[in-house]
Amino acid sequence: DGDGNRCSRTSLVGMGNHPNEWSPVGQMTDAEVLARTIYGEARGEPIEGMAAIASVVMNRVVKGGWWGNSISKVCLKPGQFSCWNDDDPNRPLLERISINDPLVGPVYAQCLAIATMAVMSLLKDNTQGSYHYHTLSSKPWWVENRVPSVTIGGHRFYNTVK
Repeated sequence: DGDGNRCSRTSLVGMGNHPNEWSPVGQMTDAEVLARTIYGEARGEPIEGMAAIASVVMNRVVKGGWWGNSISKVCLKPGQFSCWNDDDPNRPLLERISINDPLVGPVYAQCLAIATMAVMSLLKDNTQGSYHYHTLSSKPWWVENRVPSVTIGGHRFYNTVK
């Protein structure tokens, strides 16, 4: 939900620099970390929804400060993206994902394409500068008295949360 992670352990994840390699999380490129974050947070969303998750990450990178100053630091910051939590059911999926897997590969390839565009500064922000989001089915404490900047797919995005 854009707010939940723990990356203290070294985990093995599929697709390091080559689709058939395995790499520790700390050795993945920013594009790989972002693609896995998009997959973990929005794999059931349309392309616009996946791009919106990437936009939130990139907005946080640009803002820097508490969130970190790189894509990997933002995505893997404890407590931010729940798909990276050790106890999240998405975590094992992220650890073994590969574009060669016939079940998840095509969707992951879309996530990787979006992440690559974001890393190259070619992705248009469709969230109106949002730093936060949550699923439509949840209502985190921080949304109290806030109006979403935009709703895309199954997520509400906010650009007014400090």
